[in-house]
Amino acid sequence: MSTRRLIVGITGASGAAYGIRALELARAAGMETHLVVSRSALLTLNQELGLQKADLEGRADVIYPVADIGATIASGSFRTMGMLIAPCSVRTMSEIATGVTSTLMSRAADVVLKERRRLVLMLRETPLHLGHIETMAALTRMGAIVMPPVPAFYARPQSIDELVTHSSARALDLFDIDTGAVRRWGGLKDSLLT
Repeated sequence: MSTRRLIVGITGASGAAYGIRALELARAAGMETHLVVSRSALLTLNQELGLQKADLEGRADVIYPVADIGATIASGSFRTMGMLIAPCSVRTMSEIATGVTSTLMSRAADVVLKERRRLVLMLRETPLHLGHIETMAALTRMGAIVMPPVPAFYARPQSIDELVTHSSARALDLFDIDTGAVRRWGGLKDSLLT
């Protein structure tokens, strides 16, 4: 049985490109990918990327309807490396933190946490109020990693695509999936301080 499986969730927060790129990079690295997309994410995918539901076919090994609470990824006996939610909305983050799972998205994330597997949330919200921060702290204590997609300007990106690729590949790094797409920090070349 393959355990090189990764669940990818895409929610309705802005930044649908992060989830799509993560899927592409994970599959290129030989991962078996399992995708769940929220209803709101379908709107965002269309608005931001011009993608329709049919355009998702073939982008993952398995695609689940968000209402399918009987899906394999809803059970801890289905072994995975964990789950990346990219982007992650505050609503989804809050559902996961409370354990009140109303969709396959939050149920799969809850299963990942209970099985002590890696859960990475590319939270897309700013500015943050205290409730958001406390929810992030609670999830961190539960074992999740909150990773807002913050651009790495040291890599001198030349396009939005490069920014998206770097952040998505860094998220996959957290699962020990080396995509070869990260321009690694090599230290300062010429220091102005000397």
